[in-house]
Amino acid sequence: MSIFKKKINPSRFAIGPFKQPIDRTAIFLMLVLSVLIGLLLLSGDRTAPRVREFTWENKQIGAEDTGFILTFFRPMNHSTVEENLKLEPPLPGKFSWAGRRMAYTLQDPAPYGVTYTVKLAGATDKYFGENNQNKGTPMQPFSSSFRSRDRAFAYIGVQGETESRLMLVNLTSSDSKPIPLTPKDLVVTDFKPYAESDRILFSATDRSIARTRGTLNQELFTVTTGLNPQSGSGTKQKYPVGRIDKILDSKDYQNLKFDLSADGKIIVVQRVNRSNPGDFSPWIVEEKVAPRRLENEQGGDFMIRPDSKSMVISQKQGLAIVPLKPEADPVEFLPKYEQVLGMARDNSAAAYVKYNSDFTRSLFILDNQGVEQEILRIPGSIMAVYFDPRKNQDNQVQRLYCFLAQRLKTESYKEQPFIATIDLKKEGTRLVGTIKPLLILPNQLDTQISLSPDGLALIFDQSVTAATPSVADSPRNDSGQSIATSRLWLLPLVEIPADGSPAKLQPEELPFAGYHPRWLP
Repeated sequence: MSIFKKKINPSRFAIGPFKQPIDRTAIFLMLVLSVLIGLLLLSGDRTAPRVREFTWENKQIGAEDTGFILTFFRPMNHSTVEENLKLEPPLPGKFSWAGRRMAYTLQDPAPYGVTYTVKLAGATDKYFGENNQNKGTPMQPFSSSFRSRDRAFAYIGVQGETESRLMLVNLTSSDSKPIPLTPKDLVVTDFKPYAESDRILFSATDRSIARTRGTLNQELFTVTTGLNPQSGSGTKQKYPVGRIDKILDSKDYQNLKFDLSADGKIIVVQRVNRSNPGDFSPWIVEEKVAPRRLENEQGGDFMIRPDSKSMVISQKQGLAIVPLKPEADPVEFLPKYEQVLGMARDNSAAAYVKYNSDFTRSLFILDNQGVEQEILRIPGSIMAVYFDPRKNQDNQVQRLYCFLAQRLKTESYKEQPFIATIDLKKEGTRLVGTIKPLLILPNQLDTQISLSPDGLALIFDQSVTAATPSVADSPRNDSGQSIATSRLWLLPLVEIPADGSPAKLQPEELPFAGYHPRWLP
């Protein structure tokens, strides 16, 4: 075992001096890099944080777009971001966070026809923690913009070249001249805009047929508006104005009332068999699918709910909520009510009318939890109800806009129509409504009103019926009377006085002759 006693000379294994220049250079670079890495670790990352993505950048948003998201490259100090985020013009809202993503939810829909700028400067990251003495690294200034949709509406013309044609007016455009969407050979009777405002669903009859047989042969079409908004959640293919596609013919069935779902995927049409008038029922029309009858359902007026999954339809014993797809919830009956007049956009509540034995009518609000509350009883008529999209601080419906008629104390039965608001307020568990008249109208119960998607304006018509019978293809109101002429009015909706005094609203007459106006979403 002498090997273990043998002495080892360490000089034989020692590393000799570096004789090559490349070795000395490599060692020098390693030392420099080590020092730099150490300094970087001690001082931290000094590159400025910045915005990685803004979901509304250069987008065009609508009332359904309720908020945007800012995504940062690194975690941010929340308070510095919230204090320094600027929107011009201002849009009140609230913040929420999930990691590096900040969501800003609007309190109210953004007013239409406006370009908004978003700026953020002075915010810092939270690399050192929210409560550290070091305030973090200031971010790179961020600036971007987005735009709300144009303020536009459609109506049916009544005179000259526009008679019975679907017309479009863009109030945001520098040239607000009405644009005809349909040709002269079609007599338009009704229409519903799609949620994206890029198309309008309408019913019409060939003028040569309408002239001799009326409008009982109406078919369903779509027409492009040319607006082509880019939603904050995506983009769609653009089409020029006036492209018409036929959706449903009238060969075997007469097409009567129709409604369009909020998502634009379902059309419900009341149809009557030409060979058997007793065969009438709602039909479901979907894109690229053959029309189908809604089995075991007959009835009168109906309205598709905002969830696009069901509809409310009037029946012999009140109302029923009917599913539009077989796999949806079963039928729900509402025997207490006779009419549905309006629904909140988020499907949180609906407005129903009840006919009372004392010849008055009651307006009820029924929420999606099944809680109902009578908010108005009137000796007269309740003809239209719109939910104000602008909600209160608790995200609850705060106001309704209504078209009502008060019975007058005269020898013959007469009603005085008027436009009013009903302010809603919770008192304990009860929902209390306070009615405030806005505008008294002449004795015209066929007036049509429409609330803008941002809740800032009403548009309505005032038609004059013809004294003598006119040709069958002339414009007609819902009562079937021929319209001689009709004016359109715009009513800006300012803040309603809290003391209950009448609001000083001045309607503006628009320079267009037409009826049945509707805002585009």
